[in-house]
Amino acid sequence: MNSFLRKTLPLANIDVGLLLLRITVAGFMLSHGYPKLMTLISGEPVSFANFMGLGPELSLLLAVFAEFLCAVLIVFGLFTRLAAIPLVITMAVAAFHIHADDPFSTKEKALLFLIVFIFLLITGGGRYSIDYILYNKTEKRQRRYI
Repeated sequence: MNSFLRKTLPLANIDVGLLLLRITVAGFMLSHGYPKLMTLISGEPVSFANFMGLGPELSLLLAVFAEFLCAVLIVFGLFTRLAAIPLVITMAVAAFHIHADDPFSTKEKALLFLIVFIFLLITGGGRYSIDYILYNKTEKRQRRYI
């Protein structure tokens, strides 16, 4: 069965999997970031976690940066590895600080997001990303001169 799958499923399917993973998980993250963005834009008083004494406004701004802007970058596969870093930090804070005393079922979602964003930090966006277009051209130019 494994040899059949290796022959019928080319390596490019890994890139299709990365594309689907990027779009779905970052899209789900946008559903968390967008309401936070609207709260930030509304100008209403902010009631948000005060992580490390930064203040609720700055903590909300950092969460919006990660959960909205970085999620958009990951959807398109632009600066995927760099965009994953704030998301890894945000999900680690959510799982281990904000929900530290909560039951596992409450922090499970943050942990799942954390694992996926660590995975994208390691792998990058794959072939079907803007990163691949940008970096592949650079690599081809460098190879000519070597």
